[in-house]
Amino acid sequence: MTLEALIVWLVVGGIAGWLAGRIVKGFGLGLIGNIVVGIIGAVIAGWLLPRIGISIGSGIPGMLIHAFIGAVLLLIVIGLVKRR
Repeated sequence: MTLEALIVWLVVGGIAGWLAGRIVKGFGLGLIGNIVVGIIGAVIAGWLLPRIGISIGSGIPGMLIHAFIGAVLLLIVIGLVKRR
């Protein structure tokens, strides 16, 4: 992985985490927390979605959609665990 690819992953993950925090109300972790969740969600979705046969697109828009899906799922799981 090149430095440019890593920077793109961090930026896209940050944007996706921020968007997911805006969509999933009540489960957010604040701005910094949502950005971190977005980055982790980007990694999870980037690994998981192609393995189950889901490919939404390529390039930065595809990465953003994958990261957003991963971040939303991760925020929901974190919210469910925090409630218990």
